[in-house]
Amino acid sequence: MKKFDLELAVGFFLLIGIISLAYISVKLGKLEVFGERRYTVYAEFERAGGIKPGAVVEIAGVEVGKVKSMRLDKNYQAFVEFVINTDIKIQEDAIASIKTKGLIGEKYVQITPGGSDKIIPNGGKIRETESALDIEELISKYVFGKV
Repeated sequence: MKKFDLELAVGFFLLIGIISLAYISVKLGKLEVFGERRYTVYAEFERAGGIKPGAVVEIAGVEVGKVKSMRLDKNYQAFVEFVINTDIKIQEDAIASIKTKGLIGEKYVQITPGGSDKIIPNGGKIRETESALDIEELISKYVFGKV
């Protein structure tokens, strides 16, 4: 009887450990298991400049969403889909810019809020965009005297 109780206790603690490990893996990996409350917004950029799905979307340095997907549209523009937290409302005249953290850091999308009273609905589009700055192009223009 004592051997059965010991095996049951070890099995219970092993199960708790596996569940804890799975929970920590999901939280550290920032995966969405049950789905967070977010809405979708789109933007078109002339150049996406190295942005990837999963990149951070920030307003005033605070993470408010992620880049969900990217594709090339019929006008050869980068069509980017964002998912934004539902408690954040983006104005119709907001500006989406692709920025770099540091000199050669990771790319992210910065949204600069506008002053309009109209809010972009779910599935709406940010009209004003600023493409990524191409450092190599700037350096080559400077070196060859075309600045």
